[in-house]
Amino acid sequence: MKKNFFEDVYQVVCLIPSGRVTSYGAIAKYLGSKMSARMVGWAMNAAHTRPEIPAHRVVNRNGLLTGKHHFGSPTAMQEALEAEGVQVENDCVVNFKEVFWDPEQELV
Repeated sequence: MKKNFFEDVYQVVCLIPSGRVTSYGAIAKYLGSKMSARMVGWAMNAAHTRPEIPAHRVVNRNGLLTGKHHFGSPTAMQEALEAEGVQVENDCVVNFKEVFWDPEQELV
């Protein structure tokens, strides 16, 4: 089950447009596992061996770059987001609500 869940997470993450972010919880809710945000986080941690998955676009529910330690350097996640036009200050997405991508709203 975990492997299929991870693949489902990756499919959703690959749909997040450049310049937008979503949260672990929003992905879990979209996949029908509202209480599985932590499992989405585990999937993101495992995604770093798959460069085609834009894991940098997944943050916590407050816009914090909680997964930044799983990238090549402490600033790699921020740099990837900023390269797409997402502003980050103090490890937090600026204007989080404006750049938030909700799969439940966007994938109808």
